[in-house]
Amino acid sequence: MGDSDPNTRHSAQAPAGSPGRVAPASGFALRHTLAALQHRNYRLFFFGQLVSLIGTWMQNVAQAWLVYALTSSPFKLSVVVFCSGVPVLAFSLWAGVVADRVPKRRLLLVTQTAMMTLAFILAADVLLGTIQWWHIAILAFFLGTANAFDGPTRQAFVVEMVGRKELMNAIALNSAMFNTARIVGPALAGIILAAVGAGWCFVLNGVSFLAVIAGLALMDVKPYVGATSTESPLTQMREGLSYIWHSPTVRPLITLVAVSNMFALGYMALLPAFAQDVLHAGTVGYGFMSTAIGVGALAGALVIASLGNYQRKGLILTVGNLLFPVMVIALSLSKSFHLTIGFLVVAGLAFMTQNATANTLVQTTVPDALRGRVMSVYMMVFVGFFPIGSLIAGTVAEHFGVPAGAALGGIIALAYGLYLWWRVPEIRALR
Repeated sequence: MGDSDPNTRHSAQAPAGSPGRVAPASGFALRHTLAALQHRNYRLFFFGQLVSLIGTWMQNVAQAWLVYALTSSPFKLSVVVFCSGVPVLAFSLWAGVVADRVPKRRLLLVTQTAMMTLAFILAADVLLGTIQWWHIAILAFFLGTANAFDGPTRQAFVVEMVGRKELMNAIALNSAMFNTARIVGPALAGIILAAVGAGWCFVLNGVSFLAVIAGLALMDVKPYVGATSTESPLTQMREGLSYIWHSPTVRPLITLVAVSNMFALGYMALLPAFAQDVLHAGTVGYGFMSTAIGVGALAGALVIASLGNYQRKGLILTVGNLLFPVMVIALSLSKSFHLTIGFLVVAGLAFMTQNATANTLVQTTVPDALRGRVMSVYMMVFVGFFPIGSLIAGTVAEHFGVPAGAALGGIIALAYGLYLWWRVPEIRALR
């Protein structure tokens, strides 16, 4: 399929009431945007995850605010984020091997149940009045361990639900689902934080996991194991790493995502400090700031979903990769709440455009038998490098101010994006 679809042109030219025409262009466009939802298993996954992710975003926002309220320290705020990422760095490669050796739905049921349990433990700690910031750091470590196995398995499971034809659409819809939750969850968290406190955000997150667990249980999935179990896990891990290193497409894509998430995304860990100390916006303002990122990211995800098998994916990726750090730098310079909201919307759109496209290009390149292992490396840099960048941003913010913590990461990521533009033009040509 090229840059335009003949079916779209015909729908646009025919009158709405033409005989034999099922729907006008808008109806076709909507079906095109939602194509992956025609698969029952994916529908169960999508709506279960949507409910669960709303709860997860409520917990993310409430947890960050609670840590800052307990400590008033940007550094300790970043330490908690770092603790959540250490297991991703430590276990993701092994998780990819496991994801290629066992039925993915079964593994997801285990990880989602573990994350639900941790949410209820955190809620009880807060509601009983025994919470300390280091309790949150320990629970974040265990949550990161569950995420280390959940992330690559969930990513590799998508193709089993929809097939390769709708893979890009499903990845974009996953992003839309994630960012719809990112809009609703922080807004609800800001209201609940102000009304009854952080503990009830954690309770609601625990309850929300029941939706995704039920969705997984109701699926009718033919178990697919991509790799044989006759080879040792270490051999299989080396095979996956060797494939990435020698792939002219996958290696630059993963390094691009790694730099962006390690440096430019560090501003996310500083949002509570931005809201309270720079913009003086309080809990509700913090909720709206988190929501603004989600609004932009949702818009980017819907655009990507509507493009279908668009042929200039590399160009879209490059634009997002350059625009995102520019918005982070603009955010660091802003003293206006309304301008900040605008910068966050565009940052969310650029970040989602970059990462949904990179994810699609990696998954459409990798062989099925290596998917879990390759996606484990992708998720390691996507999730695991963010806490490292958060720790860097928090350390800089502690000594030189919150804006400096965000600006440094944006500058480094922008410099690397310009380097790729200059030295690796092949990325822009990817299809």
